[in-house]
Parts: sequence; C-alpha cells; structure tokens
Amino acid sequence: MIRVLVAEDVRILREALVALLGYEEGIEVVAEVDTGDAIVPAALAHRPDVAVLDIDLPVLDGLAAAADLHARLPECRVLILTALGRPGNLRRGVEAHVSGFMLKDSRPQDLVNAIRTVATGGRVVDQQLAYAALDLPASPLTDREADVLRLTGAGAAPRDIAGDLHLSYGTVRNYLASAVTKLNARTRQDAVRIATEAGWL
Repeated sequence: MIRVLVAEDVRILREALVALLGYEEGIEVVAEVDTGDAIVPAALAHRPDVAVLDIDLPVLDGLAAAADLHARLPECRVLILTALGRPGNLRRGVEAHVSGFMLKDSRPQDLVNAIRTVATGGRVVDQQLAYAALDLPASPLTDREADVLRLTGAGAAPRDIAGDLHLSYGTVRNYLASAVTKLNARTRQDAVRIATEAGWL
C-alpha cells in the first residue's frame, strides 16, 4: 500500500485529488493539509511514502517544505503538482530532493502513474517543463548579487543587508543596480521576481 500525503490550499482541488486517489487500488491518502507549514508535522505523524505537494501554498511554499521534509523524513518521496510551470521551480526542486514534477493540467491517470513511479524510487518530470529548464541560460548574477537580491526578496532594506553581509551601504546599492541591469528588470522587486522564476535565487 502506497501511503500518500496531499498538500493543496484550494479545497475543491484537494478534495478532488483525495477522492481520485481513494479510487486507486494500492494507494491510501493518510493525510491532507492546506498550508506549507503543516506538511512536515503531518508527515512525521502519518509517515507517508509519497507527499504530493502544490508549490504555491500559504505560510511556506511547497519547495521549501519539500527541502525540510527531506531533511526530517528522507524516506518520504516528494511529487510536486503545480500550475506554475516555471523552469526555475524545477531547478529549485532538484536542490530540494524532489522526485517528481507534474503540471496540474496533466491527466489524472498520469498523476497516479507518477505517484507509483516515485514510490518505487523512480523520477518523473513533465516533459515540457524539462525542456524549458534545459533551455534556460545560466545565471548572469555573481554570488554577491544573488545574495543581495535574495535578502531583498525576503524584505530586508539595503542598510540591513549591508550589515548582514559586512558590506558598505554603497556597495549593496551597486550590487542591486547591477542585478537590475543584468536582468533587464524595472525595479529591484522585478529583479527578484525574474531571478526567482529562473531558479537563480
């Protein structure tokens, strides 16, 4: 029996997934949650074999939760089910030890097959997403520019970033300006969005 945890914040989708999987022989949904921070506690309580996670979850996104889940319960394999078919998410998923990536417009039977494949140690990646990730160029950002953008995305002000990274305020502003230029962004937040979607942060 494959024990499954489902994490999806949209109730109708979560209940539909649970119902779909409930009809499948050899699969049992042992837990369902609607926020990212609830994934690890539910997994530790119910010990699923596979966690089917949405990326865009409240409190903690699915990829961050997947990384935490791998650290706390490495035997639980993660299958990401998402509407956000961004190549950068695939790169982040690899870093978080995700075993599979499926888009939400996949056929139901493809999802079931993916769960079975992941449960037996295999990997599954949506073909379109894989090709898009292969076409994605390497990051144009230096490590420092990426660090500064990452902290900016987390809400830190340039003066705080300067203190955290032991840099001058002017140097932080220069890194931010350089990152905005390299990414052809309109603003700092736009640069954060572009770099995040590309998987460079």
